[in-house]
Amino acid sequence: MRGSAVKRHISLALLLVLVSIAPTAWAGDKEDVAAATAKWAEVFVLDDPDPILGLYDTEGVLWGTISPTRRDTPEALRDYFVKAFKALPGHKVAFGDQLIRVYGNTAINTGYYTFSFVKEGEAKSLPARYSFVYVKRNGAWKIVDHHSSAMPAPPK
Repeated sequence: MRGSAVKRHISLALLLVLVSIAPTAWAGDKEDVAAATAKWAEVFVLDDPDPILGLYDTEGVLWGTISPTRRDTPEALRDYFVKAFKALPGHKVAFGDQLIRVYGNTAINTGYYTFSFVKEGEAKSLPARYSFVYVKRNGAWKIVDHHSSAMPAPPK
């Protein structure tokens, strides 16, 4: 009888440990995806495409805010960012509300952001909505799909 009581206590203790760890692991993934998105914003302000390209998977796809063309190779992604950085002098980005969902090694971050830049001496802004789809590769969240489009005007 005493042996079965010990087994029950051990089983209960193990169950409590597993239950307490599981939400932390999921919350950690969401925090990691949020950090990957923050890193994107951090390197976006640079006039160098290399740091931002390092955040995309080699099979990453981009439907950019200021181009009608799908970019689905590393060279095409580079071309997009080189042209975007020239078109948006002094470019910055500020993220608004984000909805992050994690499904194993895949995560989706959907929300809105506002690009700001200076064109011909005048401050401009471009509000847009986005979806980043991430895949965890070798412990790092890489962008495999990025869709961004200008925020539509409200209906009249």
